[in-house]
Amino acid sequence: MIIKSAKQERTLRDAGKLSSNILRELGNSIEVGITPLDIEALAQKLCKENKVKPAFATVPSYEWATCISVNGCILHGIPNDKPFEEGDLVKIDFGIIYKGYYTDHCWTWGVGEISEEDRRLMEAGREATENGCKAAVAGNRTGDISYALRSTAEKYGYTTLEEFAAHGLGKSLHEEPEILSFGKPDTGELLVDGMVITSECQVVYSNDIYIGDNGWDVMSSDGSNGTMYEYMGIVTYDGFKKLTDSL
Repeated sequence: MIIKSAKQERTLRDAGKLSSNILRELGNSIEVGITPLDIEALAQKLCKENKVKPAFATVPSYEWATCISVNGCILHGIPNDKPFEEGDLVKIDFGIIYKGYYTDHCWTWGVGEISEEDRRLMEAGREATENGCKAAVAGNRTGDISYALRSTAEKYGYTTLEEFAAHGLGKSLHEEPEILSFGKPDTGELLVDGMVITSECQVVYSNDIYIGDNGWDVMSSDGSNGTMYEYMGIVTYDGFKKLTDSL
């Protein structure tokens, strides 16, 4: 969507703040022995308490409030009953519907002490997404964001998962434009002042993946870990105004 009024922006900011508070609480609950289903139950509880609906439950055939992806499950992980272990990488993707507007954002957490290798992978994932935000300026094109995502991952010796993309949102969960995690500067759709989009990518070792038996889990074929970070924000001539927080 493209914001048309100050009232719309205020409502989106309120939505982003509430959604960030909920996701922060979910992340703070991660510890050894807790399960993804425990996190999912907390997400449902917090949505109910705050009188909002989980955005992901509007996706056809998806009934959960969260996607919780652990280690080699890169994204779209269906919450399960396997307890978190020391050293796990946990990605929680989450969104709400607040007064008719949708949010969508994701963060990666480490459980307890994580390896230096995984710490570096997390650093690369966050930096790539932050650089995507920096490229989300009115007058640029979607390819500028795409290039920022991929080039940052490659600087660390990783890559970005190509099958999944950042996107517009606002009045629905997924809107135009589609923003790939790889591309060339000054290509793609023009970024317009007031456009609401995400900056996101999955930083991985390889694009060799498969879909799990449940039809949702996106798994690395070699079992290697991946990270995912995602911000939601507004494109302006003065830069990307984040609607969701760093966690």
